[in-house]
Amino acid sequence: MDDTPPKRILVIDDEAVVLEVVQSCFEDLAGWQVFTARSAIAGLDLIRTEPLDALVLDAMMPTVDGLTLLRQLRADSDLPSLPVVLLTASTDIAESDELSGLGVLGAIAKPFDPLDLIDQVATFLNWPLSQTSL
Repeated sequence: MDDTPPKRILVIDDEAVVLEVVQSCFEDLAGWQVFTARSAIAGLDLIRTEPLDALVLDAMMPTVDGLTLLRQLRADSDLPSLPVVLLTASTDIAESDELSGLGVLGAIAKPFDPLDLIDQVATFLNWPLSQTSL
């Protein structure tokens, strides 16, 4: 049996339903430990306090959007440089040249298939899915 601790991933999205679906899929099917936040500000607090392996970030949120949060993270040398996968309803953002400069490994279009989401995120992050039956 694999004694590797589960990956710890933070999902930031302003839509509660999206958070619920993503959290359930990631925990139940991929075996990852999931933290969630409904705003960039709440997510930033978790990034400061929890040791995390990656961030799944909604690009478009009210008040502080995902890209603004990401710019803040990259500008603050006291915060970890987490690998990031974006969730976005905007194809313009998904194709932005700025994303690679901010360390975004990939962008996934909304709406997404929850089962495909696990494979897409694992592929972008180069994480094995050996803990699952997918």
